[in-house]
Amino acid sequence: MGERSAWLVTAGAVALAWATATGTVFQYDDFRVVVDNPDVHSWAAWLASMPGIRPLTKASFTLNWTLSPAAAGFVAFNAMCHAASALLVLALVRRWLPALAPGMHRPGLAALVAALVFALHPAQTEAVTWIAGRSVALSGCLYLAALLAWERAGDAPRPGARIALSAALYAGALAARETAWTLPFAVVLVETARGESFRSGCRRALPLFGVLAAALAAMAASPVYRRLLATSLDVRDPVANLFAQVEGISYLVTHPLLTLRVNFDPDLAAPATADAQWWLAATLIAVAIGSGFAQLRRRPWLGLAPLWFLLHLVPTNGPIARYDLANDRQLYLALVGPALVAGIVVARMRPAVVGGIAAAALVAALGIATFARNADYASEIALWEATARASPAKARPWNNVGWAHQQAGDLVRARAAYERALELDPFYFRARGNLDALPPR
Repeated sequence: MGERSAWLVTAGAVALAWATATGTVFQYDDFRVVVDNPDVHSWAAWLASMPGIRPLTKASFTLNWTLSPAAAGFVAFNAMCHAASALLVLALVRRWLPALAPGMHRPGLAALVAALVFALHPAQTEAVTWIAGRSVALSGCLYLAALLAWERAGDAPRPGARIALSAALYAGALAARETAWTLPFAVVLVETARGESFRSGCRRALPLFGVLAAALAAMAASPVYRRLLATSLDVRDPVANLFAQVEGISYLVTHPLLTLRVNFDPDLAAPATADAQWWLAATLIAVAIGSGFAQLRRRPWLGLAPLWFLLHLVPTNGPIARYDLANDRQLYLALVGPALVAGIVVARMRPAVVGGIAAAALVAALGIATFARNADYASEIALWEATARASPAKARPWNNVGWAHQQAGDLVRARAAYERALELDPFYFRARGNLDALPPR
């Protein structure tokens, strides 16, 4: 398949998988960050709210709101970002394969499958279909664009302009979501996988490290970011959070990544002690890191993939604590690593027809799963009932099921859901307040 055809297939696959997503409604945090947030309802209000966190994401919300406050436009913007990201993954993998898997047959198929796995994995819906997930999709798109611009700087006789473009796109990615800080380290990782020395990779990435240093200085000067850091430390200290995040990473691998069991609100808690399951998960993570470094010279693609995956989980599953141990959207950029492996494995299958069948089956399974998952975002009731099925022992989804039914006027189902939440957690004050506020039977 030619390059142009691969572009069309990738873009078309995203369009089909998200064909019904424009029927999505505002959900959960969408009200806090968009609907009830006056800072994004006009350009004057946005400007007055600056400086603030994630200014580019807020500017994109302002753009959507001023054009039309309907949810469909917000989701369409997210889907276009995601389609662009999938095309960028296609371009990046095409560039990487000659060095990462030299001499392999059908590199075009490998790149296409990698792009489609990234594009169609149902875990991506939380960053694309959920409007408040935009910071992930927008930042991810700019991140991948910055990486491709940096890659292409080596092709230019005067690379300065492309390096400057890469730095500007990286700054945009950071302005959309601060978790994009990993880009310079990803550059060093890719260069090392290509056979460059670690020192050479660091030297080449210096302009991006400069952008990162400036961004960190700006964050350190920001009272908002200082408050967020203090809140994080109140949740768990860095060492305790690393301990807890073994659970989070294990969940992400075994649930949304490998078994496609997506969940808007996973039922996870920081473990109190290191049991046998924790030690197994920690050992497997250590083995993945060790084997990744060991394979960087022998089978570069097999070394790059796990290290890329884990590097892109560090911002959300590293030492800085969050209230939730894991969410599907944290896989957004990390998925490039597993997608690369899937593309190469499928392209290496013999005979060729077997690889073609495997590719078609994999892409179809992911596309169908994503199309079905998008239906859950059609209403708050649908999303939270799906979440309660996935986390039946967690009080928060049941409370939100109750709130969704209450907003729809079904007080009987609302009451039952609030009561279920309180059975699971008698001290859950939100469910207690919601239940008490209902009129008597």
